[in-house]
Amino acid sequence: MTHSAPAPFENLHPGAVFSAAESIGLEPSGRLFALNSYENRVYQLGDESGALWVLKFYRPARWSDAQIEEEHSFTFELARAELPVAAPLVVDGESLFAHDDLRFAAFPNMPGRAPELDRLDTLTLLGRTLARMHAVGARGRFEHRPTLELDRMGVKARATVMASGFVPDALTGQYARVSEQVIGRVRQCFENFGPLPGLRIHGDCHGGNILWRETGPLFVDLDDCLSGPRIQDLWMFLAGDAASQQASWAALMEGYEQFGEIDFAELTLVEALRSLRIVHHAAWIASRWRDPAFPRAFPWFGEARFWERHIGDLFEQLAAMDDPPILSR
Repeated sequence: MTHSAPAPFENLHPGAVFSAAESIGLEPSGRLFALNSYENRVYQLGDESGALWVLKFYRPARWSDAQIEEEHSFTFELARAELPVAAPLVVDGESLFAHDDLRFAAFPNMPGRAPELDRLDTLTLLGRTLARMHAVGARGRFEHRPTLELDRMGVKARATVMASGFVPDALTGQYARVSEQVIGRVRQCFENFGPLPGLRIHGDCHGGNILWRETGPLFVDLDDCLSGPRIQDLWMFLAGDAASQQASWAALMEGYEQFGEIDFAELTLVEALRSLRIVHHAAWIASRWRDPAFPRAFPWFGEARFWERHIGDLFEQLAAMDDPPILSR
């Protein structure tokens, strides 16, 4: 099997985290707790004043400094508009720091719980908040952040999986055929839609990136913010059968339309975007396998039963993209 570069965080021990915190003026008390994160490394740290901080160490070589700084700039813009986002600490005019060849940012600890996404009132409040975020996103354009596109999320992702050696030999041909068909169908869907909107959006909007507080949602991670259509920030809250998805969509729109408008032609993109996420997620795991966190989290990734299900999911997406959209206005 071919894998990615050596583990990028192998030297990030507690002492290094404390040293990084001290380099930006924090005074660690010795309290340190690793938070759940795969792509980056995130720690909750206590300081001598009793305050809690969250230190996020960015995966090397994933984003450029300009891309991370643009993420921070967008977060600050949202915060100034009184949107519920976790904005990074600024020290001497900077929010992106470096220590021992690792880049990091610090955030005030903002506790919350997982959102109850099966509640329609939760979805309505999420819809209202996302409409406000999109209104801010429409005020400008990203210069350095990526764009939602088929080549990166589909074509290159498929090539990564094909070259990884993880797909069992007996399933390689089947995966190659169905993934090629899926990408072709996504391409057709995008072409039928026309140029995708280039709004500044969250990009990876799901329950794992949201904390729920008494005042509603708190968006804690804009690490994947990009340029794309509004529907990308909405479709991941839709699950289950057609009736369940339609009810969830109605609840989202009840809130969204209080502060924004959506081009309902974007509903034709939902299954294509879902298909891209399935392909891209497998490529993400394959490309990160040298990071010890990934074999621990996804021990089944090389097993035939996973790839059988994965191929089955891709066949289901082919059918879903050929059917009329489940959702309606």
